[in-house]
Amino acid sequence: MNVPTARNSRGRQRAWAGHTAAVLAFVFGLFSFYWAAGGTFGLDTLGGAIQRMAGRREPGFIAVVWITGALKIAGALFSLSLVRPWGRVVPRPLMLTAGWGGAALLTVYGALQVGSLLLVALGVLTPSDPLEWKPLLWRLFVWDMSFLVWGILLFLATRTYVMNHPQRPERRVKH
Repeated sequence: MNVPTARNSRGRQRAWAGHTAAVLAFVFGLFSFYWAAGGTFGLDTLGGAIQRMAGRREPGFIAVVWITGALKIAGALFSLSLVRPWGRVVPRPLMLTAGWGGAALLTVYGALQVGSLLLVALGVLTPSDPLEWKPLLWRLFVWDMSFLVWGILLFLATRTYVMNHPQRPERRVKH
């Protein structure tokens, strides 16, 4: 019989972060694939140079969108691996490096993007292109905010991984 311990109960309660991070990454990965395949719904929420490149279907840009879509799906699977039993097949140091590193990169990138967009929205910074409010608000509260939220969720999921998979002490060999 498997009796839940305090550690197991907390770990299961905290697994929501990994699942939520996975859903977020998966949804945004699907958007990337949709746009890379030629879909146009939502392109008007991107604004600026990104919207123009997507509208012109520039091959290099489309290749980047396919790659970022694949990275987002890989990120979704990794987020799940932090809170699901099958994540134990990957060596702990690799999981921790990817988890902490990914969380830091996503959080810093998202914070810089959201911070700069917030400064534009408040009129502190003036963009070189004419200000388009719809894309600005979408990027501020949806597209770029998702990286910040994903980074925080990945941090929490990595913390859950650490709590649920404590480092095993090295075995001492007796001579």
